[in-house]
Amino acid sequence: MKTKISFIYKHIFIIIFICTIPLVTIADSLQPGFSKTEYAEMLRISARQVDTPWTKVSSPFPERFKIIYRSPIMGLDNRWDLWMDNRSTAVISIRGTTPGFNSWLANFYAAMVPAKGFLQLEKNYTFNYHLANDPKAAVHTGWLIGTGILCRDILPKIDSLYKSGCKNIIIMGHSQGGGIAYLLTSHLYNLRSKEIIPKDLILKTYCSAAPKPGNLYYAYEFEAMTEGGWAFNVVNAADWVPEMPVSVQTTSDYNAVNPFVNAVPIIKKQKFIQQVLLMKMYKKLSGPPRKSLEEYEKILGEKAYSFVKKQMPEFIEPRYFGTINYVRTGKTIVLLPDESYRQTFPDDPSHIFMHHFFEPYFFLLNKLEGY
Repeated sequence: MKTKISFIYKHIFIIIFICTIPLVTIADSLQPGFSKTEYAEMLRISARQVDTPWTKVSSPFPERFKIIYRSPIMGLDNRWDLWMDNRSTAVISIRGTTPGFNSWLANFYAAMVPAKGFLQLEKNYTFNYHLANDPKAAVHTGWLIGTGILCRDILPKIDSLYKSGCKNIIIMGHSQGGGIAYLLTSHLYNLRSKEIIPKDLILKTYCSAAPKPGNLYYAYEFEAMTEGGWAFNVVNAADWVPEMPVSVQTTSDYNAVNPFVNAVPIIKKQKFIQQVLLMKMYKKLSGPPRKSLEEYEKILGEKAYSFVKKQMPEFIEPRYFGTINYVRTGKTIVLLPDESYRQTFPDDPSHIFMHHFFEPYFFLLNKLEGY
C-alpha cells in the first residue's frame, strides 16, 4: 500500500514539475506592454551615464541590473553600456548628448537620408542598414551615424549574450540616446527578420525624452514593427527636446494620391482671372515651406557635414532625401505636469534643460497611474 501511495505521489510531483516549466520560461521572458517599474529601472540605468549634462540626479542605483561592460567612446562622442540581471535579460543603454562639440554636432546633422541604404563611415567600414521598407521613409543622419558606429561593437556582444543563454534585450536611451534607440531597434528588427541575429531574440525598447527620429513614413513602419507593446516613447510634456528637430512639411511629403498632385493642372483649366489668383495663392502656400526645406538641408546637411568630416575624415557625405518632415514616433507615454510639478519645477529660461533632467521624469513617473 505504501509503495502504491509513494508511486502516486512521485507521479504527481513529476506532473507538477512538468507543468511549471512553461510558467518559469514565461516568467523569465520579457513581457509586452509599458511597465512603470521597468521604465523606472531603465531611468536608473540611464542616469549612470555620468558625463551627460543632466545626470546630477539623486536617483538610486539600479535594483535588478549590474553593469558588465562600458564601450569606448567612438564616432561623434557615442558610447553604450551593457547591463544584466540574473543572466536572463540584458539592457543596451545608449548615452545621450554630452557637453562636447562632437555630440552636439550629431544632433545638428539633421538632414534626412533614406531609411534604407548605406553609410561609408570609414574607409574599411560601410554600415548597411534597412530601417524601413517604404521608399518614402527617411531618418536623421547624425543619429544614424551613431547607430552604425555603435552597432559594430553591440552586435558581437549580442552574439555572446545569446550563446550564454540570454534571449531578452531591452534597448534604452534618454535624449539623444533615445533618438539612436529608435534607429537601433529598427536595425535589429531587420537583422532578426533575416536571421542575422537569432529569430527568437526578444527585443523591447524605451525611448526616453527622445527627439523625433525620422519622417512620417518611418514612424508608420516603426510603430507597425513594434506593435503589441514592444516599444515606447516616454515624454515629459514640459520638455522641449521631444519637439525637436525642426519640422517642415511640404507638398512632397504626402502620399502619392493627394490634392496637391494635380493642383497646377487643375488651376490651369480655370478661367484666366481665376487661374492667376489661384496660382498666386498656391505659390504663396507651397513656396515658403519649400524654401525653408532648402535652407535647412543646406545648413543641417551640407554645412554640418563639413564639420563632421573634420571629426570623421573617412566619412563620405550621403545623398540627402529632400525632406525634413520630422514627426513624433512610437507609442507615446505622456508624463503630464500638474500643479505640484509646476511648483516644484517652475519654468526658468536660464535653465533650458530643467524639464529634460532625470529628476522631473522620476517625479512625474511616480504620479503616473494605470501602469
